[in-house]
Amino acid sequence: MDRWSRLNSQVVACAKCPRLREYCEGVAKVKRRAYLNWDYWGKPVPNFGDPTARLLIVGLAPAAHGANRTGRLFTGDRSGDWLYRALHKAGFANRPDATSVDDGLTLYDCAITAVCHCAPPDNKPTSGELAQCQLWLERTLDLVQPRVLLALGQIAWNETVSHLLRCGWLAGKRPKFRHGALTPLVQERWLAGSYHPSQQNTFTGRLTEPMFDEVFSRIVTLLNVSA
Repeated sequence: MDRWSRLNSQVVACAKCPRLREYCEGVAKVKRRAYLNWDYWGKPVPNFGDPTARLLIVGLAPAAHGANRTGRLFTGDRSGDWLYRALHKAGFANRPDATSVDDGLTLYDCAITAVCHCAPPDNKPTSGELAQCQLWLERTLDLVQPRVLLALGQIAWNETVSHLLRCGWLAGKRPKFRHGALTPLVQERWLAGSYHPSQQNTFTGRLTEPMFDEVFSRIVTLLNVSA
């Protein structure tokens, strides 16, 4: 088993947060009416994509009836519709949508992780649960060694910044989150920020498709410069 597969197996087997495990398993049993025929995943959701990628996307957590159902990050919900559409347009994905683990979706030069690998109630993991999941973010960054990290939302940004400060990839003042933020890291690496493509942001117009596409356009430019 390679390092990426081994790491993902360890993530799936994690049982450090009883509240989250109970919630995910409960959702998988009760299900949503639209998905009664689905065999819900109901476990921690592993990383997805290319372990040698130059772009690593850091999300918040699986959606209860999205990735907690399908077993793949940003798959089966509207946030994923936005993300994979943008990745496809930017050349990081072979298709613009994600419906299930066997839909044929492939990522190019891109990997996706999360600061919390279990679906939390109300999409709000506690600070203690985020701390328990930091190990998986650390191991993912150590394995992938990306050129650009994209944090989706303020929580993902804060957790990523905390690790970058600890591991020495980031020095100086703690950068503040904003949409479109770009912070230089060591060895010509970058930390980028975007609003999360959640319905809370997309339905209200806080995040539009042109805004989201521009973030990926800038990332492509950064990667082309560092190629």
